[in-house]
Amino acid sequence: MAKDIKKVVLAYSGGLDTSIILKWLQETYQCEVVTFTADLGQGEELESARKKAELMGIKDIRIEDLREEFVRDFVFPMFRANAVYEGVYLLGTSIARPLITKRLVEIAQEVDADAISHGATGKGNDQVRFELTANALDPSIKVIAPWREWNIQSRTQLIEYAEQHQIQVPKDKRGEAPFSVDANLLHTSSEGKVLEDPSEVAPKYVYQRTVAPEDAPNEPEIITIGFEKGDAASVNGVTSSSAALLTKLNELGGKHGVGRLDLVENRFVGMKSRGVYETPGGTVLLAAHRGIESITLDRGAAHLKDEIMPRYAELIYNGFWFAPEREMLQALIDKSQEFVTGQVTIKLYKGSVTVIARSSPMSLYSEDLVTFEEGSRSYDHHDAEGFIRLNGLRLKIYAARNKLAGLS
Repeated sequence: MAKDIKKVVLAYSGGLDTSIILKWLQETYQCEVVTFTADLGQGEELESARKKAELMGIKDIRIEDLREEFVRDFVFPMFRANAVYEGVYLLGTSIARPLITKRLVEIAQEVDADAISHGATGKGNDQVRFELTANALDPSIKVIAPWREWNIQSRTQLIEYAEQHQIQVPKDKRGEAPFSVDANLLHTSSEGKVLEDPSEVAPKYVYQRTVAPEDAPNEPEIITIGFEKGDAASVNGVTSSSAALLTKLNELGGKHGVGRLDLVENRFVGMKSRGVYETPGGTVLLAAHRGIESITLDRGAAHLKDEIMPRYAELIYNGFWFAPEREMLQALIDKSQEFVTGQVTIKLYKGSVTVIARSSPMSLYSEDLVTFEEGSRSYDHHDAEGFIRLNGLRLKIYAARNKLAGLS
């Protein structure tokens, strides 16, 4: 098997784990390694990854800014669906994996590589997301998952391996990390170690992107978000790119302590895990999107969207972004967004996001119909009598049958 692999494209962060994986691939498979580092807005200096890869003899080093594609083609389509997993999680890690894998596969095809490799462990969801995406995009590509192949079982063994192979170990990596972090422009995800016991309150130092709500400004901030066909297009009247817009919402939401979530979730691989998430901009965006939909979506369309949303969110969480059923649901969702255009006014205050006004040139809201004042010519109150009688007919029949059977 190993001799069949001559070239591998590795998802490379430049951190200790993926640096060890890089060396392990070279040793185990005697293959050329191409490194790929994606800038998804994680807020790290990525050029250090290039220097580390160069020190390990890598000739083909890819570092790509994917922030705009990430928000425009993955985050925004997901938010058109108002997708939340298990009622609360905004899927920040889940939605990043298909894009990273897409580029891994594309680079592998460009350089005629035999395989791609990732650093996900054998217990997590990410291994599933990486590999299902690869299956969907290139069935012939091999996927190497070192954590399922090697005999390294602990952080101590990782450090020992690094020292044996002259891989630089930063001083802050020699101790046991208090928790692990995954970050991108949509969120930060913190898991493990000090967070593993769900009965223990998460330490304050876990939070990196938001201030504590109690420490947020004492005055609320009012902002407006403009939408065009379901996607956010402007903040406070300023139009910007998708990535810049989400960056601005992160800044505003984080400043007011918005978007914190402490969740015990059900992983696709079968276990429960506890994670602490910060999604300030996404939390604001979700509230605003539902606000503009409230006046632009027909009742039937809105309720159908809410019915399919849990299924859509589960598909993303489980790694099926490129599956036909997700694409079918996306077509339905995108159809619903044709008239979701307008402006939403939001109040941010000490961890809360409140829609306080909304308007749209495509609004279905009729002041004439809902007014309590005289003068509505579109609605006859007497029509309600027949409507209620017809809808109540089956309930009367049901009650009569129950009475006959002695059940009431």
